[in-house]
Amino acid sequence: MKKVIFLALTIVLVSCAEKLLEKPENLIPEAKMVEILNDLAIVNAARVTNVEVLRDHNITPMQYIFSKYDIDSLQFVESDRYYASIPELHEKIYVAVEEKLEIEKERITENKKVRDSLAQIEKNAAQNKRRRTRDSLQENAGKKNQL
Repeated sequence: MKKVIFLALTIVLVSCAEKLLEKPENLIPEAKMVEILNDLAIVNAARVTNVEVLRDHNITPMQYIFSKYDIDSLQFVESDRYYASIPELHEKIYVAVEEKLEIEKERITENKKVRDSLAQIEKNAAQNKRRRTRDSLQENAGKKNQL
């Protein structure tokens, strides 16, 4: 019985270490793959939220990504399949993409806060200028009435 368990355990360990796919010759490096997937997520989000902008600028999301990173669809698919065959590496890539997207989201949120603050300051300045103009007009009218 111990031999059967040992044999089964050995087979499981060996099969887990077995590569499902061979490394492609034109494998996209891990860091570049993170950049590609990050841009792909952004472009796909843009396609969902504002397809007219992409259509107006004649942008096809996948063609844009392929030309930006100087890759082709086969290279992308083979690289993605290879990384997917190594779950730990695949997860590492997607965690890195998620972190980049979160950092970008925080940057955009912070910029929006600054922009909103500046807009509020400008609005308050314009209101104060109108009040001062109105006050000066009332003062001039009061002076005329005194004459």
